[in-house]
Amino acid sequence: MLYVCYPKCSTCKKAQKWLDDHGVAYTLRDIKSENPSADELRIWQQKSGLPLRRFFNTSGQIYRAMELAKKLPEMSEDAQLELLASDGMLVKRPILVTENAVLVGFRESDWSMIL
Repeated sequence: MLYVCYPKCSTCKKAQKWLDDHGVAYTLRDIKSENPSADELRIWQQKSGLPLRRFFNTSGQIYRAMELAKKLPEMSEDAQLELLASDGMLVKRPILVTENAVLVGFRESDWSMIL
């Protein structure tokens, strides 16, 4: 299982504690130093069943500074994936990648379903 996070993020810390408390084995990946590629993001998005917009960190400073709320609706999916792949801080986190599912953001009820 792959756990993609930003170690300084309080939600990521909470999610990691939840994984540890439940004895879940995972490989940790720092999204800032090892940003997901466009290909990885495409696979994860398809596996998650979520719309691509759910992979954007809409509360992040970069998202707001770039005024992406206005720009994303007019961008192609490929352009959005390339943008996400350009900076890990644009990507919503944490991301949990399992063999059968991809979870974006942390909601304990959703994560409990994967155990």
